[in-house]
Amino acid sequence: MLLRRGAGGLVSGLGQAAADAPPDADRLVWVCAALGDADRRAASRAPGGRLDRAGFDTGRAAVRILDIDQEIFDRAYNAVANRVLWFVQHLLYAPASQPVFGARFRQDWAAYQAYNAMFAEALAQEAAPGACVLVQDYHLMLVPGQLRRMRPDLRIAHFSHTPWAPPDYFRILPDDVQAQLLHGLLGADRLGFLTDAWADAFERCAEALPGVAVHDRQVRVLARADGVEADGGRLVRIGVHPLGVDVGELRDRAAQADVAGRAAELAALAGGRRLIVRVDRTELSKNIVRGLLAYRELLRAQPRWRGQVMHLVCAYPSRHNLPEYREYTQAVRRLAAEINDEFAEDDWCPLHLEVTDDYPRSIAALSLAEVLVVNPVRDGMNLVAKEGAALSRRDAVLVLSREAGAYAEMGGAALVVNPFDVQATAVALHTALIMPAAERRRRAAELAAVAGRLPPRVWFTDQLAALAAAP
Repeated sequence: MLLRRGAGGLVSGLGQAAADAPPDADRLVWVCAALGDADRRAASRAPGGRLDRAGFDTGRAAVRILDIDQEIFDRAYNAVANRVLWFVQHLLYAPASQPVFGARFRQDWAAYQAYNAMFAEALAQEAAPGACVLVQDYHLMLVPGQLRRMRPDLRIAHFSHTPWAPPDYFRILPDDVQAQLLHGLLGADRLGFLTDAWADAFERCAEALPGVAVHDRQVRVLARADGVEADGGRLVRIGVHPLGVDVGELRDRAAQADVAGRAAELAALAGGRRLIVRVDRTELSKNIVRGLLAYRELLRAQPRWRGQVMHLVCAYPSRHNLPEYREYTQAVRRLAAEINDEFAEDDWCPLHLEVTDDYPRSIAALSLAEVLVVNPVRDGMNLVAKEGAALSRRDAVLVLSREAGAYAEMGGAALVVNPFDVQATAVALHTALIMPAAERRRRAAELAAVAGRLPPRVWFTDQLAALAAAP
C-alpha cells in the first residue's frame, strides 16, 4: 500500500508530517480508518493493523489501520460527521426544514460514539507511557475525553481543521450531543484551531457548559459531563495555528514533467487569453455555484471580457456517496454548460470545467492563474489560497471570501468579497483583471510571504512542542 495524496487541506497538512517521520517509526504512529476494500484487506494482513510491520510502503510512517464495521463507519463518518457536524460547523443548514433529529439520528449518534471509542482504544494501546497524542478533526471529537479516562498519563491534543459554529448555531444540535462533543474535546490538554475567530467561537460555546470557566485562551473544567468533579479543576489550553504550505516543496513539484505537461495543455487551451482559475472540491461549502454565477455576471456586465478571458475550474469529486454532493456536482455541471451556451463563440470557450482527481493539473492551473477565486461560504483555512500564492507565475490576484480562514492572514492583500453577493464578486473579478501591474506584484508578494509562514512540518512540531511543554 502506498500513501497517496488526496484533495483536502487536512491531507495536505498531515501528509508531509508522515513523510517527515523519524527513521525510528515507532516514535510516531498514525492511526486511521480503512476507507475501502483494499484498506480492509491490508488491515487483515497486518499484525494488529500495523501496515508498516507487514511490508507495506507507508512512506516511513508507522501506520495502524482500523477495520471498522461498514455500518458503523457509514453512520459515524457519513451520517454524523459529514452530514451533521460538517453542516453545523460550516453553517450549511436551512433551519426552516433541516436538520431533523429523530430515532435514526440516535442510531447514527451511537455509531459515532462507538467509532470514536475504537480510535481511543487503539491510541491507548499504541501510546507509550506519558506520550503525546494529537487527534485530528471533527470525526473524532469524543476521542480526547474517552482516551483520558483510559490513559490519564497521556498528554492529549485535538486540532479542528473546520470552522467552529457560533453558539446560536451550534445549539441546533440536540442538547446532550452538544454537551458530549464539548466535554469530549475538553478531555484534551490542548485544543488547536486555525484562526482566532474559530477559537473564540469554541470558547463561547464551552463557557455555556456548567462547571466550565473560560479565560484568556484557557478553559478550566471543574466538572465532567457526568457531573463528577474533574480533579479540582483541570486546565485545557487553546492555541491558534494557521496552517501554511511548504513553498519550496510546492515549487519543486511544479517543476516536474507531469505538471509542466499539464501547464502546456492548459496554456494551449487558453490560447493566450487571461485565466481566471479556481481549484476546489465539489463541496457545498466551497460555493462553486455562486462563483460561476459571478463569472456569468462579469461577462454580462462587462462585454469587453468576452473572448479575452477563460474561466478554468478544476474540481475534485467530493463525497459522492451522499446525495447532497451528487446533486451539487450536477448543479455545477449544468451551470457551466449554461454559461458556455450563452457566451461561447466559434473560437472561444468561456469556461472549461474538469471534475476529476488530478493534482498535477491543479498545480499547473494555479501557476498559470491571473485571477484566483476562493469564495467559500465558510472554510476552516482554505489552503488553495496559499498554494495559489506560492505557485503563481503571473502575480495572480486573489479574490477571497471573508468567511475563509485564510482571510485572517491574507485579507489585506486580497480582494475580499461577501461569498453570497454574486454581483460584488463579479465586480471584484473585473477589478482584478484591470489592476495595474505594480499593484498586482505588491499584492502577490505579500500573499506569497503569508503562504509559507507556517509550513506543515513547523505547524505540526509547534503543536507537539506546546503539548509536551504544558504542565
